[in-house]
Amino acid sequence: MSFIYDEPVSNRFPRVGVIGAGQLARMMVAPATALGIDLVLFAAEPHDSGAQITHHVIGDYTNLNEVLAFAKTVDVLTFEHELIPLSVIKGVEAEGIKVYPPSSAFIYSQDKAAMRDQLKNFPSPQSLIAVDTSSVNEFPVIAKAISGGYDGRGVWKVGSVQELQEILDHTSPLLIEELIDFDTEIAVMVARSPHGQATSWAPVETVQENGICVMTVTPAQNVSASVAERAQKMALEIAQAVGVVGVMAVEMFVKGEDIYINELAMRPHNSGHWSIEGSVTSQFEQHLRAILDLPLGSPAMSHSYAVMGNVLGGDKTDMYRPYLHLMARNPSLHFHQYKKDVRPGRKIGHVTACGDDLLHLTQEVLHARDYMSGVIDE
Repeated sequence: MSFIYDEPVSNRFPRVGVIGAGQLARMMVAPATALGIDLVLFAAEPHDSGAQITHHVIGDYTNLNEVLAFAKTVDVLTFEHELIPLSVIKGVEAEGIKVYPPSSAFIYSQDKAAMRDQLKNFPSPQSLIAVDTSSVNEFPVIAKAISGGYDGRGVWKVGSVQELQEILDHTSPLLIEELIDFDTEIAVMVARSPHGQATSWAPVETVQENGICVMTVTPAQNVSASVAERAQKMALEIAQAVGVVGVMAVEMFVKGEDIYINELAMRPHNSGHWSIEGSVTSQFEQHLRAILDLPLGSPAMSHSYAVMGNVLGGDKTDMYRPYLHLMARNPSLHFHQYKKDVRPGRKIGHVTACGDDLLHLTQEVLHARDYMSGVIDE
């Protein structure tokens, strides 16, 4: 479906194009609608999560001609995933179209080797690029595909030369990083506009299982006030150093009082979903404000705590019926369904609880998450 609507010049609101139509694009629709912004998605399939509810066109994000034709119909182009080739982004920029984040920043979420080089002055795990096993002398290590990895894919904990060789046989070169025996994983969401205004939300503690984030707690509980302050400061400095425009997630490891930069994501991010109900300005509205160079909103928390749980696909396929139990049990829960096909381990929605009692919020979110996934039945 293609959509073109021309408002009177005096009333013209900007048209924002989004490459990708997954759940992140879906959650961008509500704030765009509230602001009067015409949001158009470049989707791979008509049943993509975001394409189900808003204007979209179908195309191939690896095809410069198709992306360029789409980009020429919008005022600003942005992204909800990192899969679009950098050459395509540069091709769009060469036509004078506004692209945020720009290719000069976007590369650091696509190329982990380039990211490590760019952030060499920030505390990070020691790393090297390996094309064979000869340069790796100590194990265990973390091996990462330089591009294309996400949600635990393309990341391996390697305990021996033999294991490393098996990975190199199908993925080369690799980024090899020292294994950090961290205490906590956190993420700091930041937003930055073209003229350099920047904000950051409270650091978020992320809970991972099998490389997938299953829950976040905001503000992060298992870090000191000093670490939280330094993490926010570091994330803002990184945003300026890479020249990001829009929202960015800076993922970090914390060990004691030490912070290590893990990865960057140049888009709204799972660790910021709590902000829809838990912050004055959500990450999705802030992203739109940033790429349109509007004054940024307040990132302050609207509650003492916000707990978000990812609903992962399991045995249940009916995601509506669980509301009967869960809404009766706790009317204050907030549900977000992505309307994706249910597959084991796939993120198909999330649930958020905000308030003053962290233990109660955590218990309620865990119960709701597991009930919807079919892990529990009462």
